[in-house]
Amino acid sequence: MTATTTRSSGALRPAPAPGAPRRRRRLPFSGWHLLLAPLALLFALPLVWLLLSSVMSNAEINRFPPALWPSGIHLDGYRYVLGNGMFPRWFANSLIVSATAVASNLVLGSLGGYAFARMRFASSRVLLVLMLATMAIPFQLTMIPTFLVMKRLGLIDTLGALIVPSLVTPFAVFLLRQFFLSLPRELEEAAWIDGCSRLRVLFRIVLPLSRPALSTVAVLTFLSTWNDLTWPLIAINHDTQYTLQLGLTTFQGQHHTQWAAVMAGNVITVLPVLLAFLGAQKSFIQSITSSGLKG
Repeated sequence: MTATTTRSSGALRPAPAPGAPRRRRRLPFSGWHLLLAPLALLFALPLVWLLLSSVMSNAEINRFPPALWPSGIHLDGYRYVLGNGMFPRWFANSLIVSATAVASNLVLGSLGGYAFARMRFASSRVLLVLMLATMAIPFQLTMIPTFLVMKRLGLIDTLGALIVPSLVTPFAVFLLRQFFLSLPRELEEAAWIDGCSRLRVLFRIVLPLSRPALSTVAVLTFLSTWNDLTWPLIAINHDTQYTLQLGLTTFQGQHHTQWAAVMAGNVITVLPVLLAFLGAQKSFIQSITSSGLKG
């Protein structure tokens, strides 16, 4: 007796024996996507609503019940924002503060993280714990001492008052320290044998291998400084030193608010943040998974 065969893709394959378990057809995507896709759409709704509201008129935004879809594309909000003479200055101020904070956190955070990861000095563990403990202190408790320090330094109402407190953060030091611990020591020891100093090993060997962690620190630092409103509201008084977030609050008055301009300004504000996160998404995930390998 010969086995029954079936023709598939031009080749003869033996038919499955009676009673044999059938092969399950696998989905072309992970089953988790069935849960994550609706959640992603749910979290994207505020962004979609922001984009739609930015092309509505003030009458449509203020209407009750609110309009779910614009009757047409109204660019009055964008004209109001871009026609404001101070808006480019606010954008440049936010960019200067965020770029400086990102660069300083990458440099100083790398130095501090490498020191805690590879160097053993007196009370290093205690200093690390104390540094991490500062992350649990709410900003409301530190803003008055920070304001007094900035006032003594003569930085109030300048961009320096926004830059100096953000030069290095405990989170940047800790994240880079965790990532450095996951790197093999043999690479550094080989460089030391060749005569490299500590700094040269850090900048020539360690940092090129730490691009995922550096990207994560850069993105998170950019997000926190770009979106910060509370501290600029305290430290800045003159409109020429406003950041973008602080400048957008001027579109809201006590009796009248340009909601179309507020929505349009928020769209312009969100775009750099969204592009930064999408550009470093893979590095962000890789860094989070790698930095927890060693404690």
